[in-house]
Amino acid sequence: MDDDTPDEGLAEIRSRQLGGWGLVQIAAGTGLAVYAMWVGILQPGFRKVPLRLQVPFIPASKTQVQNVMTLLRGRQGGLVDLGSGDGRIVLEAHRHGFSPAVGYELNPWLVHLARFHAWRAGHHGKVSYRREDLWKVNLTKCKNVTVFLAPSVLSLLQEKLQAELPDDALVVAGRFPLPDWKPCKIEGQGVDRAWAYNMQAQRQKNDDLVATGSHADNDIIKVKPS
Repeated sequence: MDDDTPDEGLAEIRSRQLGGWGLVQIAAGTGLAVYAMWVGILQPGFRKVPLRLQVPFIPASKTQVQNVMTLLRGRQGGLVDLGSGDGRIVLEAHRHGFSPAVGYELNPWLVHLARFHAWRAGHHGKVSYRREDLWKVNLTKCKNVTVFLAPSVLSLLQEKLQAELPDDALVVAGRFPLPDWKPCKIEGQGVDRAWAYNMQAQRQKNDDLVATGSHADNDIIKVKPS
């Protein structure tokens, strides 16, 4: 698998020849079009959250959502979306048979927007959007987890996922990969790419690293002072 960096998507955008409509599409797809709404309306919901844990709302594109669903193909049971925004991942997961499909979002404006989208789509009461801090959500029984978060948050989220998720869980990250984990599968290209992570494989990798470190320590020759 090819390594990927957050700068790849930006490089791809710079290399394209864009007309007026192209710029509009890029703005909509990357969330630039909603930045003003974030500053004026959505950001106040995060005033009690440390700055390093704040994530501006950037809606996932249709292609990004489709790539996430492709990586989840064949999976069953419930699904949790951490930082669910306007709820589109949860709604699409429900359409693909995941139940219960639950989104956790701290900002009340986005929670109301997600519920409105569910109602408009005819799925009111079939999906759940909860105003909760994702860092306080108990993930011990979650088998399918999706995240569309900023790199600064993902580096901290890895620890929570590692500590709480069961071995048979699958984590799917969109837009940015988990920085220290190795994906078991990648779907899509550029800014639309998504990464899947198998928790059992991830734990095995960590155990192997610990074991290797222990063997290295045992190989150190200890010399007693004369």
